[in-house]
Amino acid sequence: MSTSLLLLLLLLGPASSTCRFRIPPHEQVARVARFIAHRCDWASMATVSTHSPVVGQPFSNVFSVSDGPPGTSTGIPYMYLTRMEISVQDLQVNPQASLSMSLAQTDYCRQQGFDPQSPLCAHIILSGSVLEVNGTEAEFAKKALFTRHPEMMDWPRDHDWFFAKFNITQVWVLDYFGGVKTVSPEEYFQAPPHRKFH
Repeated sequence: MSTSLLLLLLLLGPASSTCRFRIPPHEQVARVARFIAHRCDWASMATVSTHSPVVGQPFSNVFSVSDGPPGTSTGIPYMYLTRMEISVQDLQVNPQASLSMSLAQTDYCRQQGFDPQSPLCAHIILSGSVLEVNGTEAEFAKKALFTRHPEMMDWPRDHDWFFAKFNITQVWVLDYFGGVKTVSPEEYFQAPPHRKFH
């Protein structure tokens, strides 16, 4: 087979549809949730605002997250935060928040032709609270975040950075038609996010 023909087959064939992963079947709701949590590098976090003129209202902001280095999923979204940040100031008054992650930030939805709002463009909403972590968990959070967000290593050292985790109390999954599905934290953490496909 000629080199040019081989190259053409690679470009057109299913093995190179440039979709680098397969989402778990939508019936396996907890696995889908874990899969999304590990694939996403950032999330939208909604807090209860403590800042005028929107005190007491929902306030959404973007944060880099990691539930572990690539291929090592814990299911726990970790964050690198500074107390100078407006949403973190909200969390110091009320640590409750919600965290949204969508496969729209990967190549998956675009390649499948799914609009980010489509149920088929799988996303999750986590309910819970944000807690600072210390000791060995902070060391793991550092590894989890810095391997996926290496720029963090160069962020200004005088900004009072700390590592935190999103403590999950409920998982909401929208990955197919028929409405949102819920998963308990127990089901979520027991589900393996990856399975080898042949």
